[in-house]
Amino acid sequence: MLLLALDTSTTAVGAAVHDGHTVVAEAGAVDARRHGELLAPAIEAALAQAGRRPAELTAVVVGVGPGPFTGLRVGVVTALVMGAALGVPVHGICSLDAVAWAFAEPGAFVVVTDARRREVYWACYDGPRTRVGLAAVGPPAAAAAAAGRGPVVGPGTGLHPFADPRPSVLSAGALAELGAHRITSGGQLLAPRPLYLRRPDATVPGARKAVLP
Repeated sequence: MLLLALDTSTTAVGAAVHDGHTVVAEAGAVDARRHGELLAPAIEAALAQAGRRPAELTAVVVGVGPGPFTGLRVGVVTALVMGAALGVPVHGICSLDAVAWAFAEPGAFVVVTDARRREVYWACYDGPRTRVGLAAVGPPAAAAAAAGRGPVVGPGTGLHPFADPRPSVLSAGALAELGAHRITSGGQLLAPRPLYLRRPDATVPGARKAVLP
């Protein structure tokens, strides 16, 4: 196995390479407005660090969100294009699951990321490998209520006075580890389609109003 993992669902833009045993390279940056400019250099840097060529890849894993529209599309479209060009499968993984995987502590907790509009994307977990229910979007207070007295983990912890915040950046390396684990163990892999959870701000304009009698 030679797996490339990509994620652009948060302000962190990252790529990582997994050789079937461990993460051998990871590259990326944090910038909320430059996903399109930063992802290709991150992929190139990760492959160069690993000493491998794109033609050697056997699969691509991409974080499908939930996440804001523009940034999330960059990662998903890039993964699909690479998969088509290289003739390798492309697998989707809920990006919140990668944050949970990296947290790696037993017990219940909640993962949160910034959804903008004063909201967060969040999901509940019973340990790093088990998500309880589906991901959701809503006010930070809803995530706090779901957490109860458990920790709240992820890049969205600074958006609310959570009782036990554990801030972290979404790691492409963690996504690569989780992807490799699910591919080899038959775990849940999703279609490589963006998981938005809400309608976009942009809408189709209505009919023009008549200005003449």
